[in-house]
Amino acid sequence: MTICINDKFDSGNIEVVSAQDPASIQLKIRKDTNSEFLQWFHFSVSGVAGKQCRISIVNAGDTAYPGGWKGYDVATSIDRQFWYRTPAEYDGQQLTWTFEAQSDVTWFAYFAPYSLDQHADLIAAAATADAVEYESLGVTHEGRSIDYLKVSALPADAANDHVNQQRKQLWVIARQHPGESMAEWWMEGWLDRLLDQDDASSRALRAVADIHVVPNMNPDGSFLGNLRTNALGVNLNREWASPSLEKSPEVFHVRQRMEQTGIDLSLDVHGDEALPYNFIAGTEGIADWSDVRDAELVALKRTWAALNPDFQDVHGYPRSGSGQANLTICSNNLAHSFGCLAMTLEMPFKDTLDTPRPFNGWSAERSMRLGASFVDVAHLALTGRLLS
Repeated sequence: MTICINDKFDSGNIEVVSAQDPASIQLKIRKDTNSEFLQWFHFSVSGVAGKQCRISIVNAGDTAYPGGWKGYDVATSIDRQFWYRTPAEYDGQQLTWTFEAQSDVTWFAYFAPYSLDQHADLIAAAATADAVEYESLGVTHEGRSIDYLKVSALPADAANDHVNQQRKQLWVIARQHPGESMAEWWMEGWLDRLLDQDDASSRALRAVADIHVVPNMNPDGSFLGNLRTNALGVNLNREWASPSLEKSPEVFHVRQRMEQTGIDLSLDVHGDEALPYNFIAGTEGIADWSDVRDAELVALKRTWAALNPDFQDVHGYPRSGSGQANLTICSNNLAHSFGCLAMTLEMPFKDTLDTPRPFNGWSAERSMRLGASFVDVAHLALTGRLLS
């Protein structure tokens, strides 16, 4: 039987160098569309059932974040529903793993994918909820919808005094970088709990805040199998100072709606290739950063770590010096423009070092549960009850 390597599906990305011998399958990651970025891969292997196979990604050392391969194991599935990890080795240039095919077809990916079909199902399910208003804010370069959900209090919650007070405005967006698929898994967990009418914390959060959600900022890049860019090769998380319909309609339309609503608290959900932790990147480098904002950020991180041990507040990116924030980045720009607490959540592509689960690594399921736990964090933040 002929070995077949296939990536011609939603978010597929791989190129075949050699696939004649199952013991020496050599592949390359394809660059992002109109860009030099490369790191995301997603493909299937068939024609090797019952055989011992060895796969090498020969250009792993040429990727955007080669340090990310250290300690990384490959997301693997035989049914595209459950993903586990296959141990891999990185020699400085090639990423290599071996497996014995238990099925006629096996899928591999940088992380458990989240397809546009799944995204459509997520939007459709949320849009039917009584607390939700759905809107397409615009379209991408390739004509895909920029899907937006507004979640508010239900009439049944009107007895709660908070509903009639000045409502807070919470924005949560994800997947500016399309290859960071854990971000949309996080979104699914967040929305599932947020819209649960039997969840007291969710009802309490909706009572005090209008919640604005964009589950996938970059549907073009997601479909094309890109790591960091949209169909034009533009990194959306460097467009927030001056987004345009020509280069970054995704940011342009979302930023316009943010101007209409204002922002009290925002979270931009991402994944980090190298660091084996869940952590928050703050906006300490903006010119008007203050001790009050710093204390609020520290309290939020401490609270989240207490509520979900998969989150931690020790490891992360170095703090930027005062006035050195890059205002083209979403969270920095929003913190500067709206005077709000704006944060970036980073999740790992590998496993968490503090709370490891080697068979699954950091996974779709764990991402969803981390998303669900943000309901409590957001409610405590917006009602001034974070841990001190």
